[in-house]
Amino acid sequence: MTNDDRDIDSAVRNAVAGEVGQERFDLWFGDGVKLSWADESLLVSAADQFTVDRLRNQFRGELAAACRRLAPGAARVRFELDPSLAPSVDQALWLAPVRPPEAVEPSAPTGGCRRFASFDDFVVGGANRVALAAAQMVVERPGTVSPTFFHGPPGSGKTHLLEAIWTSVRRTARGRHVLYLTAEQFTTSFLEALRGSGLPSFRHKYRHVDLLLIDDVQFFIGKRATLVELQNTVEALQRDGRQMVLAADRSPAELTQFGPVLATRLAGGLVCELEAADRATRLEILRRRAQRLSSPVPDDVLAWMAEHLDGDARKLSGALHRLEVSHRAFHRPMDLELAQTALRDLVHGARRGVQLPDIARAVCDVFGVDPQSLQSPQKGRALSQPRALAMWLARKHTRAAYSEIGAYFGRRSHSTVISAQKQVGRWRDQQQPVHLASGSCAVDEAIRRVETQLRAG
Repeated sequence: MTNDDRDIDSAVRNAVAGEVGQERFDLWFGDGVKLSWADESLLVSAADQFTVDRLRNQFRGELAAACRRLAPGAARVRFELDPSLAPSVDQALWLAPVRPPEAVEPSAPTGGCRRFASFDDFVVGGANRVALAAAQMVVERPGTVSPTFFHGPPGSGKTHLLEAIWTSVRRTARGRHVLYLTAEQFTTSFLEALRGSGLPSFRHKYRHVDLLLIDDVQFFIGKRATLVELQNTVEALQRDGRQMVLAADRSPAELTQFGPVLATRLAGGLVCELEAADRATRLEILRRRAQRLSSPVPDDVLAWMAEHLDGDARKLSGALHRLEVSHRAFHRPMDLELAQTALRDLVHGARRGVQLPDIARAVCDVFGVDPQSLQSPQKGRALSQPRALAMWLARKHTRAAYSEIGAYFGRRSHSTVISAQKQVGRWRDQQQPVHLASGSCAVDEAIRRVETQLRAG
């Protein structure tokens, strides 16, 4: 490479860093990503398709601005996959373990404990495809994006992914120090250290791991001392380039009780949302679970269950177990009639009608407003947008009359509800942004988030 080529490469990297910020540049445009200038365009090359897609979706605007910095009037950005940029085997090795490999992690599935989940038995669908790719990247390129944060409703697959990462790394990178635990276990261990086992030992244990996985992070809410310790642990792992993976039932932006510094740290890596499984994914989950039963389950029964039960994988497994027990207890054939009888209450629960308070709670959660505010006489965009959207959703998901909806949302007239209906319709036609607690987004995205909350509730 000539000096001129080096100067051009340096100018390109400086221009991109100036647009995206140095911290994000170091995180996303380090090893495995190449930036080059050719034919009056910026070429962005990455070692794997996940990174190519992520850079295209997340940084296209900043990269186009960097183009204009380098050549006024130019704004062409090209993306390409270049497997030659992948690190060598030696480069991909994990950090050396800080204690003997025969040491057993407290959360390791040993003895009579159940077998941890793996990637092989993870059912892929539209609601979790990106999260799966992120989990696999953690295994293949540890430390590239840390922390990695999964969030979604119960039963959407968060714990499965954390366990699959643990299983895969333990199998392919033997001797590496990998620790998987829940937020409750982390808290208990921290309190024990405060009471006498010693903070230095606790900190050495959690800050010198190659990979730390923590599930149910929302458990930390309200535990101020533990949150301070968690923040320091996250910062220590990031400084050393070690990998951290967390999971919660809500996004970092919604964990406002964590404080701005920790919430920003958690959001600064890779945040992936998992949604409730759709019908096709539910059917595949049921098929795989049914293969473990001693009695075969007919396809029409599985199809009926996928249609009438919700997307929680644990509930689907529980329904299959109940079906098998009923089959054995009553000596009845494993058919549709038995399923409809044995699972009647589960189907009824899944079909529980959405009520106005459900919609109000979901909207308030997504918009970050006080639950009583939608019934208040106050106006202003901070309340008028979520209130109008709540009325629109009430017409969509309930059988309540205009007058009933208006009365619930602050004793407003039926004409106000009709006006809200038309207003939200215009927002959707124009793709007007609405303002959530986590920032602005398109109105259809806000509706999707609220409806995800309704399904989870």
